Amino acid sequence: MSLLYKASRAVLLLPLIFFYTSVVIMKILVGMFLNPKNLLGMGQKTKNRNEKPPPKGWMDPSLGTHGFLQLEEVKLHYVANGAEGKPLMLFLHGFPECWYSWRHQLKEFSKSYRVVAIDQRGYSLSDKPKGRRNYIKSKLAKDVAEVIEALGYKNCILVGHDWGAIVAWITAELFPEKISKLIIMNCPHPLVFQDHLFANFSQVRKSWYIFYFQIPYLPEYVMSQNDFQALEKMFTSKAGVRAENINKEDIEIYKYVFGQKGALTGAINYYRASLYEKPLQPPKEFLQMPVLIVWGSKDAYLEKEMAPACGKYVNNLCIKFVENASHFVQLDQPAVVNKLMWKFLE
Repeated sequence: MSLLYKASRAVLLLPLIFFYTSVVIMKILVGMFLNPKNLLGMGQKTKNRNEKPPPKGWMDPSLGTHGFLQLEEVKLHYVANGAEGKPLMLFLHGFPECWYSWRHQLKEFSKSYRVVAIDQRGYSLSDKPKGRRNYIKSKLAKDVAEVIEALGYKNCILVGHDWGAIVAWITAELFPEKISKLIIMNCPHPLVFQDHLFANFSQVRKSWYIFYFQIPYLPEYVMSQNDFQALEKMFTSKAGVRAENINKEDIEIYKYVFGQKGALTGAINYYRASLYEKPLQPPKEFLQMPVLIVWGSKDAYLEKEMAPACGKYVNNLCIKFVENASHFVQLDQPAVVNKLMWKFLE
């Protein structure tokens, strides 16, 4: 059965990878033709951000204090806020993000919790092991379990967005005793996405970048060009974050994160590993902890119909759609998201 699955998946994936890679290459060639300076390497160059101090907002004391945790395989960077004796609320960012994507929540929930936002392996100042095998879901979930212990806690409220939410789902499956409550933002259960991806053409179209990211070197090159212009557009386009909630200083922080040596490859390796891994199998039992899914209805990357489908794997599920919010829901509508989180936690 697994061989049949791999064969059928290859038949679907190879043409998609070829098509989307061809589109990207054509866009690069057209851009070079329209702007010969880029062809000659004279366009706006990417700054050596890893050689410079972080942007001012990075060290904002109102967001918390910075630290590092040495785990079994990697050392991770984190930012913590709130008194250490309070219950732990742990945040996992998605792509292309970092701990800073939880800045609104780090301030809000430090009133009642010890809030910690980590940079996952491969990102920012955290270790970036080479090779896609180091980014399989079980390793990412094991990192989270070790972080909880390293912070001196037995369990936590786990909050994840995008890829961070995928890791949160898997952590809850593998280490349920460490998760008292689970909060997911704009990300279905991995099994729901796995089933939905090839059954829904609209989702295949929205997930084109997953196939494109399987190509070595090219995605990193394209994203880093013109001082990470593609990265900036992800946050400032209609599919990103409304203008009043993101500014140039915020963008500079994300550019600083991906300007670190190996950070682009580390982040993209999450996608490369996801197609390298064996297909997920249905869990033996439902998740028993309370689960909240917060979903920005204007998500340009994921079909919102996948949210209610997660009920197949959760015993106690609450779903809240945030109208007029993008995929980056906690950044796009932070006040609404915080209110929903408080209500769930209370």
